[in-house]
Amino acid sequence: MKKNFEIIGFIITWLAVIAQLILMIQNRQADIAETVIRFISFFTILTNTLVALYFSTKVFKLSNNLFRRNGALTAITTFILIVGIVYQITLRKIWAPTGLQLIVNELLHTIIPLYFLVYWILYSNKSDYNYKQVLAWIIYPIAYLIFVFTRGYYSNYYPYPFLNISEIGTRQAGINTVIIFCASVCLMLLLIFIGKHFIGLRNSKEN
Repeated sequence: MKKNFEIIGFIITWLAVIAQLILMIQNRQADIAETVIRFISFFTILTNTLVALYFSTKVFKLSNNLFRRNGALTAITTFILIVGIVYQITLRKIWAPTGLQLIVNELLHTIIPLYFLVYWILYSNKSDYNYKQVLAWIIYPIAYLIFVFTRGYYSNYYPYPFLNISEIGTRQAGINTVIIFCASVCLMLLLIFIGKHFIGLRNSKEN
């Protein structure tokens, strides 16, 4: 069952990411190079790609030091859940996609986050619950934010309205950043706690 779960995750995640790239290119408002850069400027895309790569290593039994590190599964689960939570709270009400874009959008922001959460619940183990790894994994959102704000400063393009300094100002963008960052850390700590005290014990007994 685990293998089938990973194969399905591999297929739907890569399809969603690739389909979103194609849709962005088809509806681009800049040249292709700039469109691709904007594409990878979305935390949604980067994190779904992380999920896709994780499933890829499982399906093809690839060796990857990043995904073999303690806490990797929990960290990725945290970030993909943040993708879903932030979208549901802040973005769903201001964007109403239709057609294929609607399907891809739901995959990236709702279905895949929930799918990966179920995978974490079913197949994570005690090596995935490591408080020490929190400091290592928060480098990912920090690096992302540095990239977004640096590029935004020079290009005036921000992938999300709640990070758009040009529209909402530095202070509000900073507040939003701190809230999301703190939420990410708290969610990761919560998942580790739940894993250590509930899921890990159950999965260990089943295995």
